[in-house]
Amino acid sequence: MSLPVALLGVLLGLVVWGLLVRRLTNRPWETRGAPEDFPAGAALNFPPARLGLWILLAVITSLFALFIAAYYMRMAHSHGDWSPVAVPRVLWLNTVMLILSSGCMQAARGAIRRAQIARVKIGLLGGGLFALAFLAGQLLAWRQLNASGYFLGNPAVAFFYLLTAIHGLHLLGGLLVWGKTVIAMAPAGVEAIDLRSSVELCTLYWHYLLLVWLILFAVLL
Repeated sequence: MSLPVALLGVLLGLVVWGLLVRRLTNRPWETRGAPEDFPAGAALNFPPARLGLWILLAVITSLFALFIAAYYMRMAHSHGDWSPVAVPRVLWLNTVMLILSSGCMQAARGAIRRAQIARVKIGLLGGGLFALAFLAGQLLAWRQLNASGYFLGNPAVAFFYLLTAIHGLHLLGGLLVWGKTVIAMAPAGVEAIDLRSSVELCTLYWHYLLLVWLILFAVLL
């Protein structure tokens, strides 16, 4: 695969991500009236946490785009030292785990919009557990790759570890925020309105990391 094709794939991924962001951030309950109802110069309500997440996702997207471009550039100029890696089969199972994790987070998002706290808790717990299963599977893939006789002297192996490790670290960061959200839901009588923003942002982050992983998995294959 040539570098232009790789960059085109990254660009398509960014377009899909942009459409996903637009879809997930379209919250009708935040609509407070028609544009003409706002006085001239009035500031729109835009939560700082959401703005911060958008900026973070833009930075992460640039980071992964650069790594993917470097991957194909290094492969194109291998000078004979690039040996394709047989991707461990457990990565397919790991992909399913991350899809299920993202699905559970989406279920929690839908439940909190309906103020169904019990279902929100189930969705969040499922999302976190499947995410942990994904990370455990990634570690297993590393062990299998090492046992297969691949070493870091092969740049393809080095990129495999690098890409999967960076993605895993970002998921770990998401799990920290997820944990705080789960703890915040523990007290009895907690209101859905108090946690709606946290669940929304966690869900967006989870869907984003799923999209990133699907692109990385396609690259590694």
